[in-house]
Amino acid sequence: MTRYSAFIVSLTIALSFGAAERLEAADVVGKVQIVSDKNEDASGVVVSLTPLNSAQAASLRQAPIHSTLTQKHKKFSPHLLVIPPGSVVEFPNRDPFFHNVFSLFEGKRFDLGLYESGTSRSVRFDRPGVSYIFCNIHPQMNAIVISLDTPYYSLVDSNGSVKIPKVESGEYLLQIWAEGLNSEEMGKLSRRLTVGQEPVQLGVIQVPSGESLAQHKNKYGRDYDSAATSSYEPH
Repeated sequence: MTRYSAFIVSLTIALSFGAAERLEAADVVGKVQIVSDKNEDASGVVVSLTPLNSAQAASLRQAPIHSTLTQKHKKFSPHLLVIPPGSVVEFPNRDPFFHNVFSLFEGKRFDLGLYESGTSRSVRFDRPGVSYIFCNIHPQMNAIVISLDTPYYSLVDSNGSVKIPKVESGEYLLQIWAEGLNSEEMGKLSRRLTVGQEPVQLGVIQVPSGESLAQHKNKYGRDYDSAATSSYEPH
């Protein structure tokens, strides 16, 4: 074998080992339990893993997607949407009356104005964060859009189950998001997590019960006017 051939073989073996090392991954599993006397389930809690290594974080960055939050029967569907940064969300109006979608709090701030049945408007969520979505006409309408800069997350089901499959080896920040909890409460639930080749058991994560989005002001910071609401609907 020539020295050139030997070099090619050595390089191929090295690249194969490197690829195998990069492909090392493990499942991260656990349970979430809401601490409450109201027998609340944990559905809607989001458990995520953010790489602490900047190079790894860059390599795991997801491409933006196109999603939809439909307005129908005076509700947003789905109530909770998780997307990568840069994604566009459509807000089609499927009700037989006007809506005015807005978000003026955390995350992406916008006001889509009044638009009629059968029409749609869209928003690009250009950075990571949590956006609380409301309608300026119907106070019962609310939704959350979470823009996550990691592919590793789990939307907890009604049984409290958490499963984040095939997480690459590395160091991560485990974070919990739950509706109604403030940043300080969620920060106390965060912790550093090392993922290797074996499955990682998170155990039972106890999450305090939080207030829902039911109580909120309109986009002007005032209480909703029921007379104004009814004027936008067919009689």
